[in-house]
This record gives sequence, structure tokens and C-alpha cells, in this order.
Amino acid sequence: MSNPNYINYSEDINRGVILSKYDTTLTFIVMFLIMIGLLAIFSAGAPKCIIQGTSSAFFVTRQFIWFLLGCFAMFFLSHINYKSLDKLSIPFAWVIILLLIAVHFCGTTVNGATRWLTLGPIQFQPSEASKLAVIMLLSSAFSRDINIFNLNSLKYFIPIIIMIGLIFKQPNLSMVMILLLSSLAMYFAGGGSVKLIITVSCLGLFGLSFLIKSFQMQRIRTWLNPEADPFGAGYNIIQSMLAFVAGGFFGEGYGNSVQKLGWLPEGHTDFIYAVFAEEFGFLGCLLIIGLFLAFLQRGLLISVKAEDIFGKLLGAGITISISVQAFINIAVASSMLPATGVPLPFISYGGTSLFITMCMVGILLNISKKRIRRIPNVR
Repeated sequence: MSNPNYINYSEDINRGVILSKYDTTLTFIVMFLIMIGLLAIFSAGAPKCIIQGTSSAFFVTRQFIWFLLGCFAMFFLSHINYKSLDKLSIPFAWVIILLLIAVHFCGTTVNGATRWLTLGPIQFQPSEASKLAVIMLLSSAFSRDINIFNLNSLKYFIPIIIMIGLIFKQPNLSMVMILLLSSLAMYFAGGGSVKLIITVSCLGLFGLSFLIKSFQMQRIRTWLNPEADPFGAGYNIIQSMLAFVAGGFFGEGYGNSVQKLGWLPEGHTDFIYAVFAEEFGFLGCLLIIGLFLAFLQRGLLISVKAEDIFGKLLGAGITISISVQAFINIAVASSMLPATGVPLPFISYGGTSLFITMCMVGILLNISKKRIRRIPNVR
């Protein structure tokens, strides 16, 4: 028996149904961003690799392996019936919850945050997968009833609340913000009440002010006045801004960044946009922003043209989640927002982030396909 989740092209043709190709423009945008990321990781990460006594291509090689795995996942998810994800949303969410609980008890701590699980040579971050889990849950819930006070929707909302609580505990406030912003955007896309969105946003900001811990408040104070501690808390912000200044309009040229030579920590991860700005200047920054704006436009177009409400919400959630994360990273690197641990999608070093993001793109490409019924010739 054939798997109903797979698209059988021959059967569709026999029934007079033609499947259009996936969105090639979106594929080109994503692949272009990933290629830029691989080049940027090699340039920004090589000095740190040499200091650690490893090959200068260590980071980019590991990222390329994750890219290949992501290609397989993206291809697979672009060829199954995305509607099958509706039934998988709750089981998938509980698997992510179990992984987040495992992080709490036996996770790896890096820079004061416990966000990673380590299995031999593989280190991954379950909170990255929570983005997809929340999008799937909300798509399932809102496609049935946009009323968030419907008791039947609790089975979708309870896992989301648990995931957000576990991620906040890590602590990973930036991921919590991405999940909340994506959730509000999906509620709006599903036809939710604007008044309720504004009310919830105001209450959320008010409540968040009481939950923010002392070190997170310190980040905000440092962002407002980095010169108060130039060699301590404000160091990253100052060095990042120096990279933008040095880059100017045309940049210093590929591989010629000075800040990556030990001055700017995490130059291959959270602050890779600053290193890219130093090497390619204002024009390079515009290129990155333009590509993400193009991604946002294509993703929302796919969402609008989706054949069912579940596909519309799933496409909108994926597009908004990736775009919000991109512009938060860009805003942090350019000192428009306080420092967070948000990687730049497709570009920053981080295997889990790249793999999950490519899985999300695979689903988006799946939604972009159209089933067109061929009208038979009548004689």
C-alpha cells in the first residue's frame, strides 16, 4: 500500500491533476543566503580556529555537513503532503518538551546559559526546534477555531506554555520573544482580534518587566550606555560598531576584517553580520537585508495563495519566524536592540539553527506547490 502522506505524481496525472513545481525564487534566495553564510563563517571563524589549534576550515566544514543534512530534510519535507503535519503537531511538540526537560537536567552550559544537549560529537539546541513546534500547534489550533478561549484548543496551547516556560528557564529570553511575536503574528494572520493582540502585548510587556532577571537588565543598561564599561559588558557592542565604521560604504574586502582577529567575540555566530559589514560595507549590508525582505515577500505570497487555512497559517508562521529572527540579529549587531543570543538565519554558524531553518523552508516549498485539475477535451 502506498503512503498517503506522499505525493504520487503518476496517480495525480491519471486523475487529471497536475502538481506545479515548488517556488524556485524562494529556493534561489535561500541557497544564496546559505552560500553567503558559508563564506562568512570561513572568513570570520578562521582566526578562532587557528587560535584553538584546529584547521582554519573547522567551523565551515561542520556547517557544510549540517547544510547537506538540511538539504535532505528540506527535500523530504517538500515532497510529503504538508497537511499530514496537522496530526503530527501535538506528538512533535511533546517530543520537544522532553528534550527541553533533558536540557534542564543534563544540558551543556555555554556562557552561563544551559541550552544544548551533547551526544558524542553532536551538540544540538532543542529550543530551535520549538519554533517549528509552536508554528505547527498554532496552525492546527487556529485552522479549527481562531477563538483562543475555546477549551478544545487547550491541547494545543498547553504544550506551547510548557515550552516557553522551559526555554525561559534556560535562560533564553530572545527565543521566548521570537515565539511570542510569531504567535501574535499567526493569530493576526488567522483573523484574530486586533484589540486582543494589543491588550495581550501590553500585558505581556508589563509582566515581562517583572520576570527579567538582573543580568538581563544589565544588558539593557549596557545597550543604553556601553561606554560606561568599555572593556566589560559594553565591549561587544563597541567592537561591533567599530566593525560597521571600518567597513564604510564598500568594505575592506573579503577576509580583511580586523575585528574578527580576537577583537569581536562570537564573530562567526551572533555578530557575523558585523564582520560581514566590515568586509563588504554598506552595500553588503543592503544585500543581506534585501535578500531577507525578498524571503519575507515570497513567503507571505506563498501563504496567501495556499489552498487551505492550515497551509496559510503554516506558511505565514514559518515566514514570520525566520524573518523576525533575522531582523533581531541585524538590529542587535547594529546596536538598535540590546545584545541577545539570536543567530542570523542561514548565515550564522550553528548546525541546529541551519538544519531546523531548512526544514521549515522545505515545508514552505511544499505549500508553494499547486494542484491544478486538468480539464479534459470535449469533442
